[in-house]
Amino acid sequence: MENNELSFEKKLESAKAVLEELMKPEITLQDSIKAYEKGMQELQDAQKMLEEATLKIQEIKAS
Repeated sequence: MENNELSFEKKLESAKAVLEELMKPEITLQDSIKAYEKGMQELQDAQKMLEEATLKIQEIKAS
């Protein structure tokens, strides 16, 4: 479980770093698109981890 938590934390940190990159006024359009795609993928991965954790908790509660 610790590896998943670390991965989840890293995904959120990465998404935050992407947001900070997107806020820079000197970023190019092309770099903005790449950063946006990366950030969205990180957030989707983190969301999937949360959904898996929720299912696991529901299974534990049910047993």
